Amino acid sequence: METISAKREHKMSKPDPIEQPSLPSFGDLRVFVIGAGGIVNTAHLPAYQMAGFQVQGIYDLDFNKAADTAEKFGIPYAFKTIEEMLDHVPSNAVFDVAVPGSAMIQILQQLPPHSSVLLQKPMGENLAAAEEILEITRTKKMNAAVNFQLRYAPFIRAARKMINEGAIGELNDIEVNINVHTPWYTWDFLLKSPRVEILYHSIHYIDLIRSFLGNPESVYAKTTKHPAMKNMAPVRSNIIMDYGEMIRANILTNHSHVYGRRHQTSFIKWEGSKGAIKISFGVLKNYPQGEPDKFEYVVTENGKYTDWRTKFIEGSWFPHAFIGSMEQVMLAATGKIAKPDNSVEDCIFTMACVEAAYRSSEQGGIRPGAL
Repeated sequence: METISAKREHKMSKPDPIEQPSLPSFGDLRVFVIGAGGIVNTAHLPAYQMAGFQVQGIYDLDFNKAADTAEKFGIPYAFKTIEEMLDHVPSNAVFDVAVPGSAMIQILQQLPPHSSVLLQKPMGENLAAAEEILEITRTKKMNAAVNFQLRYAPFIRAARKMINEGAIGELNDIEVNINVHTPWYTWDFLLKSPRVEILYHSIHYIDLIRSFLGNPESVYAKTTKHPAMKNMAPVRSNIIMDYGEMIRANILTNHSHVYGRRHQTSFIKWEGSKGAIKISFGVLKNYPQGEPDKFEYVVTENGKYTDWRTKFIEGSWFPHAFIGSMEQVMLAATGKIAKPDNSVEDCIFTMACVEAAYRSSEQGGIRPGAL
């Protein structure tokens, strides 16, 4: 029970100001989307509208889906074939390739050299495919990036800023903990995919940890099925990214918690030598309705830890983070940066970590010796 003084302090404390992101203008660039699935309709296109990106055309294997999406978002052109799209794209086009990993290579082979391309994650279905994608983009001299958009969620940007400024001291611990109910059947292609949880979900957290700590020395993992989905690939994972003796980086996911919202968990926590940050992100809770995010932090002042404080952050993972991954491609396309932060050259290492996690899971642990 809260004491009266605790209640008074809570009432009197003022929250930190809201973060207000600013965006450069990319008025000359035109976005052409390949794929009109759920993620395009719920995240890509709403984000691009918010950012003012000019989407000029869309193509999907199902023309009716493309046409419906074009009408919904005011996109001038819906194309019946990818060849038709390519006949109409201007020189300042940026391609948003939002297709399953299995279709990525075929699409890339059709795009013109020197194209600017944002590829939907994952970067292929395995490391071999990722390496082939990397080789295609190199051969065609493409400005290519992967849509690991969690890096650019507003609450991640705020955490990174605090950490870079030294607010919590030297980083020594990152933990991602997910205990929710995810309706995998929403994505038909996943029902037959040989890889599910790590490749299509925990890959975000692997990439996020890499973006803070760099590449790990090794990866330990176990990914498991669930009795309610025996015919589906594993949907729960434990992943340890090894950064030596002084840094802990753990990912724990369970997408099969069907017992109500009370104990659903979805957080990312950073601990440093002078403080900590914890973000409870709500998009995964009570899916697809979601819940509000919460950004909390604690720091050391005069050798003592302060009370945990709350920072209000404008925007969330969906759809706001999708602005950042496309923005990186556009910054590189206009010469404002040399290459995207989420370039294929960087993200190949995320795919290598994913592959290592699956291999670790397959190889199993060390059997205890006889007592």
